[in-house]
Amino acid sequence: MICFSLVNFNGSTWPLRTTDSSPVPSPLPPKYLPPKYRTMPSRLFKCIPFLHPKPHPFPLSHLTTMSTKTKTRLRGVVFDMDGTLTVPVIDFSSMYKAVLGETEYRRIRQENPSGIDILHLIESWSPDEQRKANEIILDFERLGRERLQIMPGAAELCGFLDSKKIRRGLITRNVKEAVDLYHQRFEIVFSPALSREFRPYKPDPAPLLHICSTWDVQPNEVMMVGDSLKDDVACGKRAGAFTCLLDEKGRYGSADFTELDLEPDFKVASLAEVHSLLETNFDLMP
Repeated sequence: MICFSLVNFNGSTWPLRTTDSSPVPSPLPPKYLPPKYRTMPSRLFKCIPFLHPKPHPFPLSHLTTMSTKTKTRLRGVVFDMDGTLTVPVIDFSSMYKAVLGETEYRRIRQENPSGIDILHLIESWSPDEQRKANEIILDFERLGRERLQIMPGAAELCGFLDSKKIRRGLITRNVKEAVDLYHQRFEIVFSPALSREFRPYKPDPAPLLHICSTWDVQPNEVMMVGDSLKDDVACGKRAGAFTCLLDEKGRYGSADFTELDLEPDFKVASLAEVHSLLETNFDLMP
């Protein structure tokens, strides 16, 4: 048997058997050869018009990057209620002054320019002081329920999420009665819907993690939407979820909030903007 060899461009060789009609070992894997050449007898191999593929017009690494770059799947959106799903109607400054007194309010406000966490603050008070403070807070919240208004764009956004079969949840530091009223008045139901009766409440990530567990999804498949950096964005970040800050009046451009060191993944001026944000940045396939 006489043996020949082909010389590749890089100097390597492949032996070719030419004394029989057995298939010729090709310098290319068979899948890269046209079917008619894959089992060609050796005596005809010299007629093959090519031995090596032409360089691909695009680098393979580039093609791999393009094909593997996909949008993150979004399976649920969790909303804050007051100031996010509803128009802000509670006068929090007046409520804090009524609970703390004018002098104490100014002192604490100066120490915490980004806002006062009244619920955590009164936890350290005596039982009698807590009872009085909670009565004041409940009175303000009751007035807020009487003037309850749905936030523009909320119904449309919820309808869009429903059309994509994306779950909707709610986390609020308001009471369950306020959540029930929202569901009843606007006929838009969130599930789960956690009020401040669920402990610990925002900014602790526990309520958001509870919702993820209930849905059987990972936190990084969920977005938290709210109007508070220190409550909503902090809760989402700590849970490992995407975060979207609703900043209608641009108040979070103030230097007062730089101390929080909380950067939301997205920032919008209205709920209407969330619709396009989700379509642009996430995989919304059911």
